Amino acid sequence: MTNFSKNRKIDPSKSPEKANAFYEPTILAIDEWKSENLTLPDTLSINSYRRNRILNEMSYQKIDAVLLFDPLNIRYATGTSNMILWNIHNPFRACLILSNGYCVLWDYQKNPFYLKTHELDIDDVRDGASMFYFAKGDNVDKAAKSFAQEINHLFNSQKIKKRRLAIDKIMIEGLKELENLDFSIGNGEKLMEHARVIKSDEEIKAMRCSILACEKSIKVMENNINPGMTENEIWSILHAENIKRGGEWIETRLLTSGPKTNPWFQECGSRILNNNEILAFDTDLIGPYSICTDISRTWWIGDEEPSKEMKTDYKVALDHISENASLVAPGVSFKDLTFKGHQLDDIYKKQQYSCRFHGVGLCDEFPLIAYPEQFEEGSFDYELKPGMTLCVEALVSRENGSFSIKLEDQLLVTETGYENLTRYPFDNKFLG
Repeated sequence: MTNFSKNRKIDPSKSPEKANAFYEPTILAIDEWKSENLTLPDTLSINSYRRNRILNEMSYQKIDAVLLFDPLNIRYATGTSNMILWNIHNPFRACLILSNGYCVLWDYQKNPFYLKTHELDIDDVRDGASMFYFAKGDNVDKAAKSFAQEINHLFNSQKIKKRRLAIDKIMIEGLKELENLDFSIGNGEKLMEHARVIKSDEEIKAMRCSILACEKSIKVMENNINPGMTENEIWSILHAENIKRGGEWIETRLLTSGPKTNPWFQECGSRILNNNEILAFDTDLIGPYSICTDISRTWWIGDEEPSKEMKTDYKVALDHISENASLVAPGVSFKDLTFKGHQLDDIYKKQQYSCRFHGVGLCDEFPLIAYPEQFEEGSFDYELKPGMTLCVEALVSRENGSFSIKLEDQLLVTETGYENLTRYPFDNKFLG
């Protein structure tokens, strides 16, 4: 097993704004975590663990280096971020990790601001990874050739004799230039998804903190909902509360009301919430410590009772996630998660969700557990292991119906079964 660590100069017990390169939680979040007796994670330990996961997966897959452009993979590999949402569609950053542990980061500038205050496992910082048209225009080919030559030089200078290079995402010109230099290109996305799938104890601490911060934010949103508000106004509360706690962004706009909840996957907008309507949402939220909290709830907003049909469908959704969660344990095959447990009746199958479970970490991650109707033999022939984190999904939605019920919890696979990390209550108005 590869063990990657260096002498550390940072004390993780120091004030959070100086301890590491993660987006930091705020005093509000820290106070809330303390009130719930949560232990703050050691983010330096997380960085080291993640690097070891990558190196060990490289060894297992017989890869000599992995080249990363996906900003979440770079975050996982280095503990750093820089203008991450802009970076998602403008790939100016890159990270190369060689099999000997040597790490090179290409950033917006050669000496990023965070390197002045943080001790990070990065051996060399450069710029010049931009190979997209906005940045380089008609000189994209020239930029790609220069970057590929840097990669080639790094292999030679670090005495990496074989040329098996895994890449997650790269502009086409860069791929061509690397192939011209006789690199054997492998699937870096697969490598990184498998590296990221098992969370350390410290990562789980970070996830518990992120989930609690999300749930505190949800509570503020729930307490401030009134008929007459637009969906956008309601959703903005969750955004604001997430940022107040040191969170980052929300990946989707999945909050809708009334008949707009059916079909699902419409996004929030200017529709006004009326009295006695359903409101449903899916957080898809990147919170403190850059950890995703992905939970869903459906609420009844009004002074009357939900309809009998709404109560029936809510109970189906609750049974769906409860019974399917009970399948979760080490050694259970992904195929069993598809075909066993609670299955939806035919009236719901046309509009059932895109998956029964999915992994979660820095975002939605490997694996995706499909419904039987979408199952593809050979796609996910694996089994659950302790340390995996999953979201269990339910969308109960009748074709041509006037509402949908969306519920989702976030789970940890333990040594003996699972733990539900989600504590936000379900709406008792549907259960009476």
